[in-house]
Amino acid sequence: MCDMKTNVAVFFGGRSVEHEISVISALQAINAFDSEKYNIIPIYITKQGRWFTGPELLEIRNYRDMKGLTERCTEVFMRPEYGDYNLYKAKSGLFSSKSPVVDEIHVVVPVLHGTNGEDGIFEGLLDTIGIPYAGCNTLSSANGMDKITMKMILRECGIPVVDYVWFTDKEWFSRRDSIIEEVESKLGYPVIVKPANLGSSVGIGKATDRESLIAKIDNAEQFSQRLIVEHCIEQLQEINCSVLGDADDHQSSVLEEPIKTGDILSYEDKYMGGSKGSAGMQNSDKRIPAELPADVTEKIRHIAGETFRVLSCHGVSRVDVMVDRKDGAVYVNEINTIPGSLSFYLWEASGISFTELMDRLVALALKRKRETDRKTFTYDANIFAMGGGVKGGTKGGLKGGKFGRK
Repeated sequence: MCDMKTNVAVFFGGRSVEHEISVISALQAINAFDSEKYNIIPIYITKQGRWFTGPELLEIRNYRDMKGLTERCTEVFMRPEYGDYNLYKAKSGLFSSKSPVVDEIHVVVPVLHGTNGEDGIFEGLLDTIGIPYAGCNTLSSANGMDKITMKMILRECGIPVVDYVWFTDKEWFSRRDSIIEEVESKLGYPVIVKPANLGSSVGIGKATDRESLIAKIDNAEQFSQRLIVEHCIEQLQEINCSVLGDADDHQSSVLEEPIKTGDILSYEDKYMGGSKGSAGMQNSDKRIPAELPADVTEKIRHIAGETFRVLSCHGVSRVDVMVDRKDGAVYVNEINTIPGSLSFYLWEASGISFTELMDRLVALALKRKRETDRKTFTYDANIFAMGGGVKGGTKGGLKGGKFGRK
């Protein structure tokens, strides 16, 4: 490689209700990279799951005509083979024996919000290939995305979360009355109903009585197989804090207070706030820094860092907390392991530019790869080549060897 630049593939879009927001966040991130240090390879995943690359992807206005955009781009794929970091052209020529290589990727930066991207599914593919990538790994992505699992882990580790009841969509249809009774006896009204694994406030609703509880759960179950109902803090102040680094070495940003128009911070509040139009999380209405006493600010920054640590997070995340104005109690609401706009606006307010943030994410990805490669995952010994191993061949099954003993 003559120019010694790092080839960074930025993945975005995806099969998610947050598809469009992912596109906005990714284009912001791409524009922040230092072009003297990095070659950026944009890889757009359609809502059907097809991968495309090409310079046309860098213009936001081109996304108004998705069909026309993808027709002008090159469809690509990666092989799920460990150590193969090549990006291949999906459609080769008539007489070609194999798909040609479009580019070699050195580092992946996923900017995929929501399901099939932020939940560990895409990270699992990258782990299979063994390529360095920014952000949380498969386990921490999955735990961070699922609101039920996340709250279980946080509560086990002494990090405050509000009381909740969880159940599956099938349980809702098979034992509706007992679920309603549990919610009413354990939580009381009002409550917040959420799909367990969606972000951006999709499918979330407030219930103030039994009738509205049933309606909100009926709506939420359209989006997820796992559902959670939480105690509602009525005198609520929402505060967000971003965390950067890894589980063992991280820092917390300044705080922001998002400004909401209703009981719940809505999709429109987050992404289409004010008169600024839909341009990502940084353009939603907010106060930065949040107006809080110094001791409360430090408490929230500490809780955000602890949330990041116990979930084994990596890269940049955003932890959303809730302050009960009635008694000053602080609770973790959720973590976003691939936050909208990568929370760059919080880091700029903390003295770290967007360009430096992207530098750090790439450096963290390469560092984790080095550390992972030091661990032992495979053994050279072949038990099939050993003398007293499996007897009887395939017809006899595994009866004679240690695998068949009872």
